[in-house]
Amino acid sequence: MAAEGTEDPNNNGELTNPPVTELYEPEVADLPKPDVEESVKSGADGGDTGISTASYTAEGEEEEGEMPTDFERFWKLTIDNPQDFNSWTDLLQYCEQEGHMRASRQALNAFLVRYPLCYGYWKKFVDLERRAGHNDKAEEVCERGLKAIPLSVDLWIHYINLLLGTLNMNLPDSTWRIRSVFEEAVAAAGWDFNSDRLWDLFAEWEKEQANLKSMTGVYDRVLRVPTQLYNTHYEKLKTHLTSHLPQDILSPEEYSKVRTEYKQSQIQAKKERSDITADEEERPPGEEEPADNDSEEAVQKMQEVLLVSREEVYQQNEAEVRKRWTYEESIKRPYFHVKPLDRAQLKAWQSYLDWEIAEAETAAMTAEGTAVEGHEDSKQECVAGHERVLILFERCLIACAFYEEFWDKYVHYLEPHGLEEVRNVYRRACEIHLPYKHSIHLQWASFEEKHDNISEARRILESLEITVPGLAAVRLRRVGLERRVARLDVAESLLKETVAQSKDNPTLHAFYSIKLARFLHKLCKNPARARTVLQEAIELSPNNDRLYQNLLELEMSGDLRANGGVIQQCVAKALAAPLSPKTKILFSQRGLQFAEDFGTTVQSVLSMYEEHQKLLQEHNAKREAENSDNDDPEKTSKMDDGSSLTVLPQTAPPMMPHAPMTTPPPSMMGGDMSGSYGSYGSWYQQQYGGYGSYQNPWNQYNQYYPPS
Repeated sequence: MAAEGTEDPNNNGELTNPPVTELYEPEVADLPKPDVEESVKSGADGGDTGISTASYTAEGEEEEGEMPTDFERFWKLTIDNPQDFNSWTDLLQYCEQEGHMRASRQALNAFLVRYPLCYGYWKKFVDLERRAGHNDKAEEVCERGLKAIPLSVDLWIHYINLLLGTLNMNLPDSTWRIRSVFEEAVAAAGWDFNSDRLWDLFAEWEKEQANLKSMTGVYDRVLRVPTQLYNTHYEKLKTHLTSHLPQDILSPEEYSKVRTEYKQSQIQAKKERSDITADEEERPPGEEEPADNDSEEAVQKMQEVLLVSREEVYQQNEAEVRKRWTYEESIKRPYFHVKPLDRAQLKAWQSYLDWEIAEAETAAMTAEGTAVEGHEDSKQECVAGHERVLILFERCLIACAFYEEFWDKYVHYLEPHGLEEVRNVYRRACEIHLPYKHSIHLQWASFEEKHDNISEARRILESLEITVPGLAAVRLRRVGLERRVARLDVAESLLKETVAQSKDNPTLHAFYSIKLARFLHKLCKNPARARTVLQEAIELSPNNDRLYQNLLELEMSGDLRANGGVIQQCVAKALAAPLSPKTKILFSQRGLQFAEDFGTTVQSVLSMYEEHQKLLQEHNAKREAENSDNDDPEKTSKMDDGSSLTVLPQTAPPMMPHAPMTTPPPSMMGGDMSGSYGSYGSWYQQQYGGYGSYQNPWNQYNQYYPPS
């Protein structure tokens, strides 16, 4: 079995387009790996894979028994990595070679849950059931496939051919059913630019039924659809109109209208020639018209009238085709494939969508401007423009099913038109094609929350966390959702659970501990519990400077007069921790600033000043030692000739104000520390300068507090 979606369009030419999003509401399934594993354990025919199907065990068929020898080995490969397309195709090829019905059903069912756009495998599944004599099951598979991809022209044709080959066409109900399926097909996929084969099949079938009037109706409808072979349809329509009598191919209403137009034109022509007889001018009541009205000349004239009316429609349709022709030619892969699309193809789809949306907006503005005048043509064109946008999006999302930006673009277009349509698009994207892409799931949850569907937003986030466990963004979004709906106890429990589960990862544990501490401090108004959380985290990660920073900010947010000793202890704890020298200098500066601004004794200021001096001297000595070890003649030469950066003189410390700093740094506990937890480095760079040589920024205090 060839892999689905090879570069040959004939093997996987997914040509599709439904006119409305309601036509595309496939049965979706949960897609995490546990579902696949469950289907293996059950040993069923795929019913546990999440596809809503009837039992595929035909009467008298033996479903019990052993699977083929290597089935379990191939099946396990798909479980271990369900996103590996090649492992699936290997499994399907093996089942086809073995000819094992139960194995093939199980494999195809599971595969089509994950890759429902592979219409070629739907066709294989249909043929499998038909060869086994299960015509009803073959129809069921076709209907499932068309529900998943209603834009597939090939699958619609396959379904119709299946019905033509299995139904008794001598029964009136069979004819009615085939015609109804054709109508469903053209409603779902008839506006596809490449839907010509479907329209031709429909017209030819009506001809085989000797229903020439319906055949005319089919050609009249396709005459208004911009398709690749629009000119061919018009030529066939002209041949059809000129090959039969008007009364045989037209509806009674249109035939009467055309005949009346012909008569009026004849009368007008005779009046112009001034040779009208009395009989021709007026007839007594009840007298029948001459029988020569349907003469050969009359038929020819009526056919000319028919062609003139169709020519105008054809010209309008040709203009629509010309506008789209360049865009259509740039689309090289309109079918689904797991291989990535190149940038040119992605750009082509984006450009085509932007243009079609602009056309629809122009039509809408025109319709709005003529609404007062009651122009029905403008209103119809507005509706048609919107439908064409939907069709193009659906086509695009077959070829670009794995690209979030196109789903997002579709959602933004649909949102002004209806919430349920947006919801359907999100459901298809998240539950079928992008089950492991967390960002679009988060957008879906935000959409539901925005429209007060809290339970659904909660379900989306919980399902996503099961599918892709361990993502901080998902857990924090769950916390935020519960907080916004005033369920603080649930939000707190989620954070506490995450802190407990992340103890094996100190960095992640510190991250969540800071989040929990902020939550307890700012929302629960419980600084004692927040302090405990941070202290426990410091015990697990004593070298994490962000924990000390948050603990310091927590202490400084309280009563500074009563909390002074605790703050100094916090600074001392940070200075004793295994932190980098630069970080310790920052903490020392914070402690010195606090002592200067809020200290109750001068001894505390002097003590902090001396400690800070020691840190600076130690760091400067270390830097000088490193510089002396790394000096080379070329570097020394550059420094001597002044080409290197100069260091500001000691007498003028960089960026240092002449008065003590009174502007406090931004509160770590009040800012968002997602990712990096926040940092005070940038603030100190602005306030105290670059510390290029770590000059003493407190020199101006020497006149007040000389070293002891």
